[in-house]
Amino acid sequence: MNTAETKPDQSEPRDVQVAAPPDKTPLRWMLIAPATAAVLLSAVIYTGIHQRALAASSLAVATERAAVTTVNVVHPRPRAGLQEIVLPGYTQAFIDTPIYARTNGYLKHWYFDIGAHVEKGQLLAEIDTPEIDQQLDQALADLKTAQANEQLAQITATRWQNLLKTNSVSRQSTDQAVSDLSAKQATVEAMTANVHRLEQLQSFEKIYAPFTGVITARNTDVGDLINAGAGGTPQELFHMAAVNKLRVYVALPEVDLRAAQDGAKATLTLDEFPGETFDGTIVRNSDAIDLASRTLNVEVDVNNPGDRIKTGAYVLVHLKLPDGSEHTTESLVIPANTLLFRAEGLRVGVVRKTRAVLVPITIGRDYGSAVEVVAGLAPGDQVIVNPSDSLTTGTPVRVNTPNTEGSK
Repeated sequence: MNTAETKPDQSEPRDVQVAAPPDKTPLRWMLIAPATAAVLLSAVIYTGIHQRALAASSLAVATERAAVTTVNVVHPRPRAGLQEIVLPGYTQAFIDTPIYARTNGYLKHWYFDIGAHVEKGQLLAEIDTPEIDQQLDQALADLKTAQANEQLAQITATRWQNLLKTNSVSRQSTDQAVSDLSAKQATVEAMTANVHRLEQLQSFEKIYAPFTGVITARNTDVGDLINAGAGGTPQELFHMAAVNKLRVYVALPEVDLRAAQDGAKATLTLDEFPGETFDGTIVRNSDAIDLASRTLNVEVDVNNPGDRIKTGAYVLVHLKLPDGSEHTTESLVIPANTLLFRAEGLRVGVVRKTRAVLVPITIGRDYGSAVEVVAGLAPGDQVIVNPSDSLTTGTPVRVNTPNTEGSK
C-alpha cells in the first residue's frame, strides 16, 4: 500500500472561495452624518436669522405706523339758506316780588301756602298788633278832645266878633279869640292826621296779594315775630310770581341784530314738551351790545295761561331772520367738534400732504352743533374731527378711510 500522500489531479476542476471585500458602510455614514447635521444647523440658523429680520422689519413698520396719528376728516359744506336762528334762554315770571310786612307784631294767621294761585286783593295773612291798636284808641280820644276845644274856641271867637260890632270888647281881645280858634283847628288837623296814620298802620295788619299770581315761597308761620324793618332787617313773609305771562331773555349775537325787531314773532320749544311749540313776541331789547359777549339782550314774552311752562325753565327760542339779513359773502359750515381754541385764536386742523396744518378761521353764526366759517377754509379742505389738544402744525397724520368691504 502506497502510503505516500496522493496529490490531487491538478487537471480536475475545483471550487475556489474568494474572500469578500471589507464593508465600508459605517465609514460612509460617519462622513455623511456630520455634513448633514451641519447643513441642518445652517438651515436652522438661517431660518432664525431670517425670521428675526422679518420680525424686526415688521416691528419697525408697526412702530412707524403707530407714530403717525390716524384722524377722521370732514369736508366743509356750503351754508344753506338760513331761515331762523335758535338761541338758548330761560323763563322768568313777568312779575316776581317778595312781600314784606309794613307793621310790627306777631303773625296771627296765614291763608295760602306755596303753589297756591291767588287773585289780586286776596287776604294772605294777618298780623296781631296790640300796640298799634292801643295807639289808635289813644289818638282817637285825643282827637275828640281837640275837636271839643276847637268847638269851644269857635263859639268864643264868634261871640267876641259880635261884641266887637257894638264896641263892647276891644279889638285886641277879639283877635286873641280868633287866633285861639285857628290854633285849635290846627291841633284838630294834626290829631286827625295822626289817627289816619295809625289807621293805615292798622290796615297793614292784613296782607293782601298785590297781583294775580302764585305763591312761590312762604317764610313765616303762626306766632312769628314780624319786624317791619324799624331798627332791624325786614323779614320776607311771602314770595309771589305772576305766571300768566313769562319773560324769556336771550343773548342775540351781534351778527344777527336784524332779527331783534320789536313786535316780531318768536317760537319757543322745551324738552319736556317734545314736538310742541309756544308762540312768543319780541317786546324790547337792551339797545346796547354787551362788550364781553358781543351780544344783544332781547326779551321775548310768551303767554302762559295754563301755567304749563314753569319759571326758570330752559327753552330754545327760534327767531326768524328777515330778508336781507344774510351774509353777502360765501361761507362754509363745519362741525363744532373740529374747533381748536388756542391762545393765538380759533384754529382748525387741516390735512395737507400727510401732515396736519393749523389754519386760523373766522366764524360767523353759531348753530350749536355746527358753526359758520366766513374765512380761512376752502370746500375741498380735509378738516380733522375731534383734534387732539397737542396737535401742532407739521404733525404726521394718516386719514382714516372707512372699510367698505364688509358692506359689499
